[in-house]
Amino acid sequence: MKKVLILSMATLMVFSCYIGPKSKEIQEQFDMVSKKIKTGYAPDRRVKTFEASLDLSADLKKIVLRGSTTEAAAKDALIKALAAKNIEVMDSMVVLPDSSLQGRVYGITNQSVINFRYGSDYSSESATQTILGTPLRILEKKGGWTRAITPEGYIAWATSGSIQPMTEQEYNEWISAPKLIINVHYTLFRDGASENAGVVMDGVMGNIVRANGTEGNYYKVLLPNGKSAFLLKSAAEDFGKWIESRNPTPENIIATAKKFMGFPYMWGGTSIKAVDCSGFTKTVYYLNGIILERDASQQGLTGDSVNIENGLDSLRPADLIFFGSKATAEKKERISHVGIYIGGGEFIHSSNCVGINSLIPEAANYYTGSKRLVRARRILTKVDADNDIISIKNHTWYFPKQAN
Repeated sequence: MKKVLILSMATLMVFSCYIGPKSKEIQEQFDMVSKKIKTGYAPDRRVKTFEASLDLSADLKKIVLRGSTTEAAAKDALIKALAAKNIEVMDSMVVLPDSSLQGRVYGITNQSVINFRYGSDYSSESATQTILGTPLRILEKKGGWTRAITPEGYIAWATSGSIQPMTEQEYNEWISAPKLIINVHYTLFRDGASENAGVVMDGVMGNIVRANGTEGNYYKVLLPNGKSAFLLKSAAEDFGKWIESRNPTPENIIATAKKFMGFPYMWGGTSIKAVDCSGFTKTVYYLNGIILERDASQQGLTGDSVNIENGLDSLRPADLIFFGSKATAEKKERISHVGIYIGGGEFIHSSNCVGINSLIPEAANYYTGSKRLVRARRILTKVDADNDIISIKNHTWYFPKQAN
């Protein structure tokens, strides 16, 4: 037995020496082509997905293309480019949304706040958050994780239990129904119309649920997963009326921002519980009826440009101001931080916690990063005039008259 085993291993070693270089060559060519395709079709993982890989059989007679992408043209280009290099593949790459979802490609955020990550595991980097009632588009599932798109177009993974999947009909029924929005910092959903009733889940400002009647001082509501709960009337209001009451003036933007004073910073945070810098600006504008891009680098490309080359005089309250490093001959501009200008040289932002700092060196609350100020953008002049700044009432995912 030992002699046979030794011969078999020796044979395998010879065989692998023969096959290995060819396999390595194919993999290297694939990596080069795949990288070029990704750069051309899906360079930003936040808004487009392209993840391709090869499975190579030992004899190289079977080469399987696997992975997933939101860009059908990218997959076609990859297969064509591989064929040009005489690499013929069996196509098992999925164009998202995955057909195995069987039409359940609509989703609603199912917890007060859910965390999205760039990968389908807890060790992956935090990407963003959505809050209860936020509409989503589901792309694929892997194990206990679901990849979805947020209303501003951000793509990332969340645990499957935190998203309620729906068919188009179920989704349209949800968004057509009367709804409530939480208008206090924090509250609790209970299993009865009493402060002594058991807790079903927590709720935060901006959460949206279906209205299902009243009982005493409580609204009866339906959560996205179909469960019933009770919510204090003093903690919520009619969603439709709330939308119509949104008046995103500079004064209202700043008043909302100040409701976050002292609240903690958290990378990826976009809720009243904790926010990163762009999550703060995004949430403040959301509570005034406006959906912004997710990240500071994205927000910095929206709205109208404000000239700050000669000082701060051109700035107006509610303008977004961005910090980072200016472009040089060797490097592109890099935006790493954002805040909301409030006037008098001061701005409010999330850095360690939400607070107010000054851009003026002599001020007691001077922000030491002020020298890194690189640009400013005026958001309120471009609401619904720019695809990157959309009012909730005109966003096709929120209202049945425009639902797709």
